Amino acid sequence: MDNSIIYVRERGNLRRVSDIVLAQPKIVSSCRRTNPFVLRKEHFIFTYNAEGSLRYTTKSLFDITLLFVADNIHHVDSLVGFPEQIGDRLFAAAEENRVFLNTNISPKALQLFSDAYGEMVLGSLCMRNRFPLLHERMDEIKTFHSLKSLDLFGCRLGDEHEIFLHLTSSSLASSLIQLSIGGNCLSDVGLQRLTAPIRMMRKGLDFLQFLDISYNPISERALRYLTCFPKLEKLDASGTDLKLGTRLKTTIRDLLGLIHSEKALDTFDHSGCKTEGWAEQVVNQWETNGSQVPKQKKMDESRTSALRFFGRQKFVREVLNAAPLVCESEEEAKKERLHFYRPSANGHIPEKQTPATTNHQAKPSWHNIKKRQGQLERSDSSRQSPPTKRVSSSALSAEDIDLLNSY
Repeated sequence: MDNSIIYVRERGNLRRVSDIVLAQPKIVSSCRRTNPFVLRKEHFIFTYNAEGSLRYTTKSLFDITLLFVADNIHHVDSLVGFPEQIGDRLFAAAEENRVFLNTNISPKALQLFSDAYGEMVLGSLCMRNRFPLLHERMDEIKTFHSLKSLDLFGCRLGDEHEIFLHLTSSSLASSLIQLSIGGNCLSDVGLQRLTAPIRMMRKGLDFLQFLDISYNPISERALRYLTCFPKLEKLDASGTDLKLGTRLKTTIRDLLGLIHSEKALDTFDHSGCKTEGWAEQVVNQWETNGSQVPKQKKMDESRTSALRFFGRQKFVREVLNAAPLVCESEEEAKKERLHFYRPSANGHIPEKQTPATTNHQAKPSWHNIKKRQGQLERSDSSRQSPPTKRVSSSALSAEDIDLLNSY
């Protein structure tokens, strides 16, 4: 196959494949979860019989073809329509060949598998306190568009991180159910930016049910930005600037339809959060090879000498590698725990529910809350500003208009 011309018979016609440089097979160590492929130039498998004699058999044509496609996965246009069993074995072969460690190939390869197999490639991703990995593999993480659970706790996102656009994109609109963005120094402005596309275009995170915004400097004023999540069932606001009291309970009940939980909700116990899917080992490989990223070795000599001179190099390294401070003690965490949940349809009914909504209890509870929310927004807009030609709950505030102008 080296330096030779390749012809492909497609739909009865023979054509020449041009401008394709085939990859050369190479020997790598095995790290696959099941049935790893050992890449060899020879198409033989060497084993020993019961007597201890060496014997060899030829590989099947399927295995030879599979390894060839895995080596040249970046030349594949689409895998849509191929059986899941074929996709799993092809992904295993590509992982064995360490294709996903190549930053030039991995985004396209992962996008190829995600488009064809969706949730099976990766259904849950835990990036808790792994902010270097998030920044180094941002292009690859954006290809996982079928995630149901995403944990970004302690990833130092701030108020203007580029992943916000991915969270509110149409690719995650119909899949993401649980999102954790706690411990990211996210303020009211950041939460406004995150929810702006959803509130303005009414698209994105349509099925979000569990949201963790704990340990962020978020005030009560930012709760109105969460009204764009129609199916929000549980909320964790522990460690924020919110103070538990009658006013806060009333505000959250009126805006979001949630009530305070006296006991901690198991949903926000992140001990069970993990990465699940075919790409689980790929994420582990990224983290293992993170210390070998060339960017970390390209520090200016002047800055290196300055850090060494002032004795700050060790301190800076410890700060970057340390996990973000969450709380001082377990007792303080228990006191500041603010968990809210939506009551069941046949359970407790909020006091401010109108007779019109009580007559339609057969509808989901979030539908009633959304209807009441629209009435509250219309009444607030009528008191604060003069009526316009078209008054609706989707009217943009002055802050939203300023935010639009800033893009």
